Amino acid sequence: MVVDGLHILHGVDLDVAPTGVTALLGRNGAGKTTTVKAVMGLVPRTGSILFSGVELASLPTHLVARQGIGYAPEDRGIFAGLTVAENLRLAERDRAGEPAYHLVHELFPELKQRAGQLAGTLSGGQQQMVAIGRTLLNRNRLIIADEPTKGLAPKIVAEVADVLARAAEAVPVLLVEQNLALVRRLAGSCAVLADGRTAHQGGTAELLADEEAARRLLGVGSHRPAAGPSTVGRPPAAPAVTAEVNP
Repeated sequence: MVVDGLHILHGVDLDVAPTGVTALLGRNGAGKTTTVKAVMGLVPRTGSILFSGVELASLPTHLVARQGIGYAPEDRGIFAGLTVAENLRLAERDRAGEPAYHLVHELFPELKQRAGQLAGTLSGGQQQMVAIGRTLLNRNRLIIADEPTKGLAPKIVAEVADVLARAAEAVPVLLVEQNLALVRRLAGSCAVLADGRTAHQGGTAELLADEEAARRLLGVGSHRPAAGPSTVGRPPAAPAVTAEVNP
C-alpha cells in the first residue's frame, strides 16, 4: 500500500475473532492505523478483506460502514462545533430499528447530561466517549477502536476498558492499543505488525507471557498488572474478519 508516496503495508494478513477482543499490536509506525483505515476504505488498498463472507476491498467507506462496522478513529473524529447530541445524531444509520441511545446513555451517562454541550469543549476522555458511543449507537457487527485510551487519564482509561469489555460481549472488537495491561485484560487473541507485515498471530496470553518475544516484537517487556479481571482466552476458530492487504 502506498500512502503519500511511501509504501506503508507490504502484505498484511490477519484474522479477527468472531467474539471478544482481537488486539492489533506493533511498534510506532508499524502500520496499525493504516491497516484499520484500509479495512474502512479510508486509504487505497489492494488484496482481500472478507467480513462475514463479504468482500470489502472494492467498497467505498460508506458501504463498508453499512456492512455493520463501527469505527472509532485514533483522532476521535468528533465535530467540535456541534453538540454531543448532534454528533451522535449524525452517526444514526440503523434502518431496522431505533438507534440504541439507551445503551449509549447506560454506558456513558455523562453524554446524556452533556447532550447540549459543544463537543469541542469536552475533555479528552469525554470526547472518546462520544467516539465510542457513535459505534454503539447502531447495531454493528464489528467495532474497530484505534487507540481509544491514548492520552487519557488512568481513571478514564479504566472506564473505557469497561465499556469495551461490555461491548465485546455482544460485538467483536478489533482494538489497536499500546497499553499492554489493557490488552492483557481485554484481548483473547492478537496480531502483531512489524514493518508493514504481520509478524505474529496467536493468543495474547501466550505472547505477553514470553518476555523475549514481547520485547522483540513490541520493543517492551510485558509486566503483569497488579490486579484486575482478565478475559484472555484462545481465539475461536472461525474469524469474523479476514484481511490480506497488499501494496
